[in-house]
Amino acid sequence: MKQNIVKTRLKNNQPVLGVLANSTDPTVAELCGFSGLDFYMIDGEHSPVTTAQVQEIVRACEVSGITPLARVRGNEPKLILQYLDVGVMGIMMPGVNNVADAEALVQAVKYPPLGHRGFGFVRACDYLQGTMSQGEYVTFSNEQTLVLAQIESKEAVDNLDALLTVEGIDGFIIGPRDLAMSMGYYDGSGHDEVKRTIGGVVEKIKQAGLVAGTLATSGDQAKALIDRGVLFCMNTLSGLLKSAAGDFMKGRE
Repeated sequence: MKQNIVKTRLKNNQPVLGVLANSTDPTVAELCGFSGLDFYMIDGEHSPVTTAQVQEIVRACEVSGITPLARVRGNEPKLILQYLDVGVMGIMMPGVNNVADAEALVQAVKYPPLGHRGFGFVRACDYLQGTMSQGEYVTFSNEQTLVLAQIESKEAVDNLDALLTVEGIDGFIIGPRDLAMSMGYYDGSGHDEVKRTIGGVVEKIKQAGLVAGTLATSGDQAKALIDRGVLFCMNTLSGLLKSAAGDFMKGRE
C-alpha cells in the first residue's frame, strides 16, 4: 500500500479536489489522474461497477498518480473488504444516519485492533511480497485509509453531535440533494433552509476538527467552499464534462 496523498493533505489542512465517477472504464480514471485532480471517487452506489472492474480502475489511478477512493453501495463489511483489498485507499459511505452506522463503517475499514477487517494476500498489501511485514502493513493501512461518512438525511443532521464523536471517522461529506429531499424539498438544494442546514453542519464538523466535504459544480464554487473551510470538494464526471463542453461550444456562438 502506498502513502495516501489525499489523507496527508487533509491532515495538513490542505484542500483536495476530485471527481465522483460512475464510469466503469479505467481510461477515464487515467485521464482524470493526468489532468491533475487529487482523487477519483469510484461510485459503487449509482453505477453498475463490479469489484473486478474496480481493481482495473485502481490500477489506472496508480499509473496516473491520482488517489483511488470509492463510494460503496452499502455498509456491508465483505463488500467494503473487496474494495479495499484491490487497492482503494478510502471509503465514502452513503446514508450514515446514526452512531451504529458510523461505528460499523470504521469496523469494516480498519484492521484489528481498530476494527474487524480480515487479512488476505491481496493487492493492497502487495501480496506480502513487498518490504513490509504483515504487522507493519496492518499499522500502515490503518493510518493511511480514509474513512468518510455521508450526511444525506435529516436524521443524520439530528444525530450529528453524536456522529462527530465516533473514533476512526476522518470526515463527513454532505450530500445536498438527498438531504434536501429528506427535508421535504424534492426540487433540489437551493432553498434557504437547506443552505442554512448545510452551513450549520459544516461549522460543527470543523469545530470537531474533522474534514468537511461536499459537491462543487465549478471551480468558483469549490473556491468559495474552501474559503469557508470545506476541504474535500468533488464534482461529478457528468458535471465536469457538461461544463467543459459548454465552455468549448462558446467558440461557435
